[in-house]
Amino acid sequence: MPSLEHMRISDLNGTKVLVTGASTGIGAAIVRAFAAQGAQVVAHYNQSEPAAQALRAESPEKIQLIQADLSEPGSASRVVEAAARMLGGLDGLINNAGGMLGRIRTTEMPEAHFDRVVNLNARSVWDATVAAHPLLKESKGYIINTSSIAARNGGGAGAVLYAATKSFVSSLTRGHAKEFVGDGIRVNAVAPGLIQTPFHDKYTPSDVFALQAASVPMGREGSPEECVGAFLFLASPTMSGYITGQVIEVNGGQLMP
Repeated sequence: MPSLEHMRISDLNGTKVLVTGASTGIGAAIVRAFAAQGAQVVAHYNQSEPAAQALRAESPEKIQLIQADLSEPGSASRVVEAAARMLGGLDGLINNAGGMLGRIRTTEMPEAHFDRVVNLNARSVWDATVAAHPLLKESKGYIINTSSIAARNGGGAGAVLYAATKSFVSSLTRGHAKEFVGDGIRVNAVAPGLIQTPFHDKYTPSDVFALQAASVPMGREGSPEECVGAFLFLASPTMSGYITGQVIEVNGGQLMP
């Protein structure tokens, strides 16, 4: 696949960016891509400390780490505040943290599980955005949220709540784009489709994943690296300065809205 290593986006150089859910998968690929553009990046992680430390070791002069469980109310705000102190401000917030935390049918879901999924996928995006707003207003920065193809198709078996929270993220993206436009903040989202990440390694049986991949018009799953171009594009005011309130679908043709 084409590489972004030699592509240079000059207006990202030196910018200050926070990426949540950044130790593995799409989040880690985003961190690498922004660091390669010369950005100073704070990568948030929760449980995957070895992966996070290995990511930082790839570019220690560009990447810093923050640990927190974003399913705990209040933690997302604290992560934003800590990242801003570490970076000396904030130009971009990428709300990438999220997950199913298990495939559970609606009628079998414990209340505590419902709360954790909603806090992680929806409330953390809301709280991080509120905390980042004054910083991004000052820098005339941007927010990029990670949604999902599940926001449009309702998700797979045992993933209804996950899909609903991603619908929240897509709707929030459009609402905040309108609400913050007067503050000079652009708000957009990227909605990945079937991407080979630890998310599917943990929650999707291999035979089911293979069937899903075969149904994609491109005939395969995507890679985390194939998602990052959309994030770089939406972060660059030169390339996307007149774009806000959009959800870019990255899914190999699996969904063509």
